[in-house]
Amino acid sequence: MRTAALERNTRETRISLKLNLDGSGQGTIDTGIGFFNHMLELLKKHALIDLDIKAEGDLDVDYHHTVEDTGLVFGQAVNQALGDRRGIVRYGFASIPMDEALCETSLDLGGRPFLSMQSSMKHMFVKDFEVKLVEEFFRAVSVESRSNIHLRQIYGDEAHHVCEGFFKSFARALRAAKAIDPLEKGVPSSKGVI
Repeated sequence: MRTAALERNTRETRISLKLNLDGSGQGTIDTGIGFFNHMLELLKKHALIDLDIKAEGDLDVDYHHTVEDTGLVFGQAVNQALGDRRGIVRYGFASIPMDEALCETSLDLGGRPFLSMQSSMKHMFVKDFEVKLVEEFFRAVSVESRSNIHLRQIYGDEAHHVCEGFFKSFARALRAAKAIDPLEKGVPSSKGVI
């Protein structure tokens, strides 16, 4: 089983997370941020991972610490659950339409953290949730999961739909990249290690 269970406790946040990479989209998400909960629900459903998250943060300050720290813990859990990454497909890509919006993710679980996010919506809000926090979440995921993540908004003018497009396309790219490749007998790298 490719699983992980982690906790992170700071003066700003308290986060507990359980992950099963070979799940079916089950689990409970509670971050105290309604829109962020919605995005994480989409992530677990479309990636076919089981994910339980309980996050308590300094929401009276803003949402930044809770969103970023949740990304850090999720990324750590992905890294731990992948182990030596032997036998995985490694790469994933998805292009997802969400009404008028189209977003795509290219993902490499190859051990090199990097995030590129292209979006015209970064400084817009969905209710009181700034879309820029989506970038902070995925940057934290990239670093801690040791993954190369490229997110691109092709078009779209409704911030909620663009955010959904990012989370759904990332989820589908992760679903593809984490899959076991029956033809891969070792680590999918010419270096012999990831």
